[in-house]
Amino acid sequence: MNAFKGFNKDMTCRGFQFKEGETYHEEKAKLCDSGFHACEDPLDCFDYYAPSESVFHEVELEEVTDEKENDSKCVGKTIKIGAEIGLPGIIKAHFEYVKSRCTNENNAGPGKPATAGSYGAATAGDSGAATAGDSGAATAGSYGAATAGSYGAATAGDSGAATSRGSSASGKNGLSVARGNGCKVKGGLGAVLVLVEENDDDFNIKEWASAVVDGETIKADTWYTLKDGEFVEVKK
Repeated sequence: MNAFKGFNKDMTCRGFQFKEGETYHEEKAKLCDSGFHACEDPLDCFDYYAPSESVFHEVELEEVTDEKENDSKCVGKTIKIGAEIGLPGIIKAHFEYVKSRCTNENNAGPGKPATAGSYGAATAGDSGAATAGDSGAATAGSYGAATAGSYGAATAGDSGAATSRGSSASGKNGLSVARGNGCKVKGGLGAVLVLVEENDDDFNIKEWASAVVDGETIKADTWYTLKDGEFVEVKK
């Protein structure tokens, strides 16, 4: 199983020293008790290791148990430590994880997509995908993906991904991405925020920035916009 794991900056985890490229094995694997732990969704790693104080690597887990709790954390007897993954890689991997959990059936609901045209509202349940056109509103639950067009609003729950050309908001450990002009984003603790400003004439990227909601430098549940390449809090 391909997964992601957080470490202290010295590549230790709970006192155990790891090294990139090495393989480790334990005789027993029990969630939160023994074995080697990792997360299928890289954003879930932020629950256990703060982004500003940690490093994150791709890993391969073998002899994985079927145990699950409230997130994508899993445990196996054998782990191989792969390459370090930075913020762009985490964002891409999270999108792929969310995409893999979406279906192509017609009805909206848990794990099912909802689609609306311009000015419409699309809502999907947990692990669902909601897509709305220009000036529309797309809302998805936890682990869901919400996408809205120009001037639209995309909102996703905890560990969800919200993408828009207007405003994007996600919950704890989510992902909020907005691209255009004067866009804004916000997220819960541990969320990754990405803002992209375009040129007025050709829509190419003028400047962009990314940040993690740590509750201090970037506040939780607070709207931010981009100014001179830096995150600036939106004043009410």
